[in-house]
Amino acid sequence: MAHPLALHGERMASRISSVFFTANVSGSWRHVGAALTPHQDPEALARDHLRRQAAHAVREYSVLDAAAAQDAANAALAQPPRGCPLDITGSVHLEVTDLDRGLAEEHARRKQTADLDHEEETYRLAHLQRILADEDLRRVWWIARFPDRFTDLEGLKTALHGLPSCTEPADDDLRGDIKTFTDRLVTALHTPEQREVFLHALVQTLTIVGHHNLASDAARWRTAHETGSPPE
Repeated sequence: MAHPLALHGERMASRISSVFFTANVSGSWRHVGAALTPHQDPEALARDHLRRQAAHAVREYSVLDAAAAQDAANAALAQPPRGCPLDITGSVHLEVTDLDRGLAEEHARRKQTADLDHEEETYRLAHLQRILADEDLRRVWWIARFPDRFTDLEGLKTALHGLPSCTEPADDDLRGDIKTFTDRLVTALHTPEQREVFLHALVQTLTIVGHHNLASDAARWRTAHETGSPPE
């Protein structure tokens, strides 16, 4: 025989500190296992189980996601309790007060603003890193910012020794290493003669490893940029 029970107006914490759901739980229980001790109230065990399961589920959600939180809580209540002599079932209906919803909306606005500020600051610092890691850009940036302190530029160069160039996030470590190395290599190729040696070695390497399509592309690139060739 199943015994009904209900929990009304339970305050359950959401993902946001100090912002709560109001939960109403309808459930039932029936004895299926070993006998209970005289100190075990089956109705209290059932209420505790339903309360704990629902509270655990809704803690993962904001009150702005009430529908998803309710689905998760109901899924949790559908799981039978382990090691309990009772068969407990239940369903939950979640409500949110205007105050809690307003607090959650304000929290979301503040978090969005903080995320945008963080993104802007990260972009600004990455841009500055690109400038400071490039000797030519660094010189122009310094002259534009401090036209009367040109003699201090050498000290900045010393302080920035070893600063890596800022690169875009790589798909994996190997790809990132190759991109970084290639950027440094291309930067080092200042003369047509150096570029010719690089392209010649690249064509030979691709041919040896069997990438003939890439070797052909590199060969065409080499021909188009031979010393003295007119630009396309």
